[in-house]
Amino acid sequence: MSSELTTRLAKLGLRLPDVSPPRGAYVPAVHHGSLVHVAGQVPMADGELVATGKVGQDVTPEEAYALSRRCALAALAAAASVAGQEGLAGVVKVVGYVASADGFTGQPGVVDGASDLFLAVFGEAGRHARSAVGVAELPLGAPVEIEVVFAASG
Repeated sequence: MSSELTTRLAKLGLRLPDVSPPRGAYVPAVHHGSLVHVAGQVPMADGELVATGKVGQDVTPEEAYALSRRCALAALAAAASVAGQEGLAGVVKVVGYVASADGFTGQPGVVDGASDLFLAVFGEAGRHARSAVGVAELPLGAPVEIEVVFAASG
């Protein structure tokens, strides 16, 4: 990550978490050409899921927004682990999956947690294409999962 991004994280009072080890036959991130593809990130802290349940039933939209932000920070850490500290130039695409209670239609507001974090960290280079998808269940019972494609510099 560039020193400018490191400075922005610090000014936001944020630090990159440790990259969570995968729980399956995949890697957290792959650097290919000018892109870094990050596997879906669920809200973890110290290797443990921090919340479970469905948004709109067990988890409020505001809590889910914060969880989405946590997932985005984890995605940033995974990308930096393969692209190097100077290797990330911006965000290309975000896909957010929200475990949704029946009738919950606020998925875009939940995924805004990730989008807002990337805009705060990268500025204009954090603007991205995005999908926000409601699903019945997510791995480990997570309420939110965020998948990201970053632009790599050099």
